[in-house]
Amino acid sequence: MRIYNFTDNDDVDIVARQGAFQVIEWKRDLSVDYGGAAAAYFASEMNVRRRQVVCTLDGKTGITVQAGAMQWQAGHIQATTGLKGVGDFLGKMARGAVTKESAIKPEYQGVGVLVLEPTYRHILLIDPMQMGGSMTVNDGLFYACESTVQQRAVMVSRPSAMVAGGEGLFNLALQGQGTVALESPVPASELVTIDLEDDELKIDGNFAIAWTTGLQFTVERSGKTLIGSAASGEGLVNVYRGSGRVLLAPVASPTFNPNAGTGTA
Repeated sequence: MRIYNFTDNDDVDIVARQGAFQVIEWKRDLSVDYGGAAAAYFASEMNVRRRQVVCTLDGKTGITVQAGAMQWQAGHIQATTGLKGVGDFLGKMARGAVTKESAIKPEYQGVGVLVLEPTYRHILLIDPMQMGGSMTVNDGLFYACESTVQQRAVMVSRPSAMVAGGEGLFNLALQGQGTVALESPVPASELVTIDLEDDELKIDGNFAIAWTTGLQFTVERSGKTLIGSAASGEGLVNVYRGSGRVLLAPVASPTFNPNAGTGTA
């Protein structure tokens, strides 16, 4: 099988590679009409570009993707539910209900190329081993992973976080060796990496992309008293305690979506 005028197109850059994944970036949108040409030009100049994940399957390691993320595939590839029985099905349904992720994520096995839908978000390729073996990701950022990576739901330390801190009661944790693809509002070059050693980090807002699962995550008042919190003007903050790593988006919340039509070509 040979594929022409795709990754070798002069309008395409390969911006990242890791594991079974490549991330390509379309430098210009050449399919716009006259009326949209100016907007498309300035969007490209500001690095607002469509990006896609290209997965190479070798017959050994499968790829698990967010439901509905597949755009096209070539080769001898089969999609399965990745379920290993009734217990696994019930577990994934429960995890999907609490993490806001799709309950059943298709798993692709075989030999060939799998291409995911384009997105205007940036794609981060991370191995959970870089985060201490297990990492928790913010809601809605999971895009794909190698099937060697295990998924589970983890609960925040204080239920008040569900309504007060802009966080869900549960988050998705990814553990094991393999590559994970996350959608991010900022590129990897802008991420702030903070390594904690028996310390704490407080963030005013939903800016953490991912963090070591072993960190204790709570939502607390910024001051010791309600009056102190009101005086500081901050109110509630997200707090990470212990030893581990936090990846922080300094300029945009992970809930920010610059492209309401993500997934369209």
